[in-house]
Amino acid sequence: MSNQPTLSVLVVVHNEADQLADCLSCLTKSDELVVVLDKCTDTSKEIASQFTELLFEGSWDIEGQRRNFGLDACQGDWILEVDADERVPSELFDEIRDTIAAAEPGYFLIPFDNYVGKQLVRYGWGGSWGVMAAPRLSSRAAKRWGSQRIHPSLELLGKKRWLSVAIRHYVDRDLNDMLDRLRRYTDARAADLLASGEKMPPMIWTLRRSFGRFVKCYFFRKGYLEGRWGFVIALMAALYPLISHLKVDISRRHGASP
Repeated sequence: MSNQPTLSVLVVVHNEADQLADCLSCLTKSDELVVVLDKCTDTSKEIASQFTELLFEGSWDIEGQRRNFGLDACQGDWILEVDADERVPSELFDEIRDTIAAAEPGYFLIPFDNYVGKQLVRYGWGGSWGVMAAPRLSSRAAKRWGSQRIHPSLELLGKKRWLSVAIRHYVDRDLNDMLDRLRRYTDARAADLLASGEKMPPMIWTLRRSFGRFVKCYFFRKGYLEGRWGFVIALMAALYPLISHLKVDISRRHGASP
């Protein structure tokens, strides 16, 4: 009998029929593939059923809650979390297998190759607008998500380490897709702030924060090396807290939804 640690892959889905098959077809090297279907009204379930029998349907308003449900559904010793707009190369699976064979419990950060359309955009990500690496591989019970609708917090246990092979992340198809993501992200962030009852800081503070995010993404994270896309990414990172703040103010003053 093999004593090799087992590997589960978790994919949480909301209406991802257009890209789900490409995602799941890259995950056949796992010991277990778990797909959580959140309020899906398209053919995501039918597509996922072609790759696994471990399908869980439900309705969650909180991002962290549906991800925690998926983590609890996984039975492997280690869990790799993958989103539908991501592709896991075979070389990453090989690295994971070699690494977890002798790894103590904890978690691993995995780098990302981020694409806008077909263009690889390496620099400038951050400020709640894309990441260059994230703790996607964790041992059982080493990771829990917070109760936010967008960008939930993380509680991580055990030793922090890095893997070297990147996940390919197809972030946005084009500028219109990116603008739509800004709308969805700021809607969710405003809803979180309204639900918390948190008092908003003065607008001048948020403006300074937005300016700081632009500078950080465009200059310190070298977004300028990416030309126009680097500028757009820095602009989106700057607009995210500003528009979220405005949506909260408008909702509280006029009773409109964010």
